[in-house]
Amino acid sequence: MSSLFSAPNRVALQTIVVKEIRRFTRIWVQTLLPPAITMTLYFVIFGNLVGRNISSMGGHSYMQFIVPGLIMMSVITNSYANVVSSFFGAKFQRSIEELLVSPVPHAIILFGFVLGGVARGLAVGLIVTLLSLFFTHLSLHHAFIMIYSVLMTAVLFSLGGFVNAVYAKSFDDVSIVPTFVLTPLTYLGGVFYSMDLLPPFWQAVSYLNPIVYMVNAFRYGVLGHSDVSIVVSLGLITGLVVVLFLYALRLLHSGTGMRE
Repeated sequence: MSSLFSAPNRVALQTIVVKEIRRFTRIWVQTLLPPAITMTLYFVIFGNLVGRNISSMGGHSYMQFIVPGLIMMSVITNSYANVVSSFFGAKFQRSIEELLVSPVPHAIILFGFVLGGVARGLAVGLIVTLLSLFFTHLSLHHAFIMIYSVLMTAVLFSLGGFVNAVYAKSFDDVSIVPTFVLTPLTYLGGVFYSMDLLPPFWQAVSYLNPIVYMVNAFRYGVLGHSDVSIVVSLGLITGLVVVLFLYALRLLHSGTGMRE
């Protein structure tokens, strides 16, 4: 482990991370502004207009209830989008080959791209959080659970974007997973409603959706309310991060999708 983070490797990691951060901040009009506008519309339409007709949910106003879910939604989509677009772009331009033949360990390459995705996800999450304060007030029930859940979720979906980019062969492949998998799971992940409102069958189906546990873990950290076990939620997020990290690292070692 000490050799992995030796001085040359730390320089390489810093270079990749700085490059990734500069990449999305340079085009902030495309990466940071659109999610801010989209989430503001959610606050206005769902929080104000629809929320007026809903007395409370989970012991909180409807606006307070949906804000943690919307923050987590923005973190998920932007962490994923940053890595999948960046790594696929490197593949498309064939610049990733220079990294693969360099003496930089594959784990450092993976860390660099993932940290770039985490940076964008957390940046957008912070922007959405600040915007939400114009519509409602937020408390802090459990700081560790809040920070851990949002950080590990950003890592998880950054790794997911990396895996998607490895297998993608065209720009169309980059958009398939976010459109047909990520978006439905996110909208059905308890962002806009409590699991208690669902019939027993659909509750059981919803518990198969991993995003339910991520949203509820973060909501518990902010509001102190969760529809699922916090221990199970944090354990699931951690387990998925470990599995996906090892899988992504194996893909890098094998050169899948990059040496064809």
